[in-house]
Amino acid sequence: MDVTTWYLEQTSRSDLLPAKPPSIEIDIVRAELPSPEFSRFLLTAVGGDWHWTNKLPWTWDQWAEWLDGGVETWVAYHRGTPAGYVELVPQDGGTVEIASFGLLAWAIGRGVGGHLLETGVARAWDLADRWPEREPTRRVWLHTCSLDSPVALANYRARGFRVYDTRVNVPGDEYEGETPGPWPGAGPRTRALGASGGPSAAPAVPGTPPERP
Repeated sequence: MDVTTWYLEQTSRSDLLPAKPPSIEIDIVRAELPSPEFSRFLLTAVGGDWHWTNKLPWTWDQWAEWLDGGVETWVAYHRGTPAGYVELVPQDGGTVEIASFGLLAWAIGRGVGGHLLETGVARAWDLADRWPEREPTRRVWLHTCSLDSPVALANYRARGFRVYDTRVNVPGDEYEGETPGPWPGAGPRTRALGASGGPSAAPAVPGTPPERP
């Protein structure tokens, strides 16, 4: 099966479009202290059903190096329980990548995804306010693919992202077989804690974007 990958971007803060409020109370907080343990938990809890496997083999030191490179992790909470997260990676030239974004299973279908994405993108646009040594943000980008949730692309577009490149290729070995899930034996995503419907968003796998035409 071929995999289609869409590369999307915003080139102005005014591109960001608001989302409807979620149906539950949500607090979105930056994890200010780099924590490999917490970041790996988020990766598996959110991405275990979506082939988020690229960082699973990493050692603690590799996680620490990644986080110490300026990565910002913004986590959505409901009543003290994580609901999802956004991972922002600053790059050269005033560019910020949304490297990971998604929800835990129980938060799906509650309007959290659009709200979290809106907040995460806003924090990408004002990232230099928190890191004065960095250039002001001029571009925010991400990519998603046809192995992600079928509503992922629509969610990104609804927040004002535009597709600037599309590529089709054959998936590698990392996409073969069943997804690992949050941990061995964990129940299917749709049975988790009363979740309903499909995910509000799906992951953007970190990487190097293609050059824009």
